[in-house]
Amino acid sequence: MNKWKKAYCILSFVFAVCVFVFTIAYTVSEPAVMYAAEVGDNDANYAEDGIDGIHLTVDTNSEEGTMSAPIRILLLLTILTLAPSILIMLTSYTRIIIVLHFVRTAIGTQTAPPNQVLIGLALFLTFFIMWPTLEQINTTVVEPLDRNEITTEQAFELAEVPIREFMYKYTQANDLELFIDISGETYEEVDDVPMTVLIPAFIIGELRQAFIMGFLIYIPFIVIDMVVSSVLMSMGMMMLPPTTISLPFKMLLFVLADGWNLIIANLVRTFY
Repeated sequence: MNKWKKAYCILSFVFAVCVFVFTIAYTVSEPAVMYAAEVGDNDANYAEDGIDGIHLTVDTNSEEGTMSAPIRILLLLTILTLAPSILIMLTSYTRIIIVLHFVRTAIGTQTAPPNQVLIGLALFLTFFIMWPTLEQINTTVVEPLDRNEITTEQAFELAEVPIREFMYKYTQANDLELFIDISGETYEEVDDVPMTVLIPAFIIGELRQAFIMGFLIYIPFIVIDMVVSSVLMSMGMMMLPPTTISLPFKMLLFVLADGWNLIIANLVRTFY
C-alpha cells in the first residue's frame, strides 16, 4: 500500500510540473500585453500605433474627486472579507461569546445550547451594544461619503474615531502602557496612540473581563457539584458519576434563578 501511495505522489508531482511548464510555454509563445491608461484616452490610438494587446483602463477618481465605483466595490469586498476579524477584535463580541461559553460549561450541558445559538446570540448582543457607534459611523461617514461630500481617505479617518472611542473606553491603562512600552514609543496624548497599539490592549482587557465573569459564574455550580459528590460518597455510591446527579440540580437552579436574564442583563450592562 505504501508503494502505491509513493507512486501516486510521484505521478501527481510530475503531472503538476508538466502543467506548470505547459502554462509557462503557452504564455511565452502568445503573450498578452496590458496597458493602463487614464480616463479619456482613446483606445483607437493604440490601434493606430500598431500595438496589439488588451487595454486596461482604470478610473481612480471621478469628477468629484472621489474614488470610482469599481474601486469602491473592490474596497467594499475587501472590508467584507475582513469583517469577521473586525467584528471579533474591535467590538464586544469577544467578551460575550467567552462568557456564554463559560455558562454552558459550568452547567455541564455539552452541546446545549449549540454553538450556532451561542454565536447568533453573541452577534445580536454585539449589534445591540455597538448600535450607537454604528449610528455615529453612518451619520458622520457613510452618508457624507454617499453624497460625495468627503473622500474615501477622509471616510476611513472619520470611521476610526468612534471605534477608537469605544475601545479606549474599555481598555485598561496597564494594558495600554504594556504595549506602548513594547513598541518603544512615547505618546503625549491618547489620540496619538496608533490602532496597532490600542487594538491588542483592548483585546487583552476583554479577555480579562470575560474570564473574571466566567469565574463568578462557575462558583454556584461548583458548590452544587461538591454537595452532590459529598452526598454520594457518604451513601457509598462511588460508582455513580456525580455529574449525572448534579446536572439536573444545576439546570433547576439556573431556571429558578432566571439565569439567562441575569447573565445577559449584567453582561450587557458592563458596556454601559
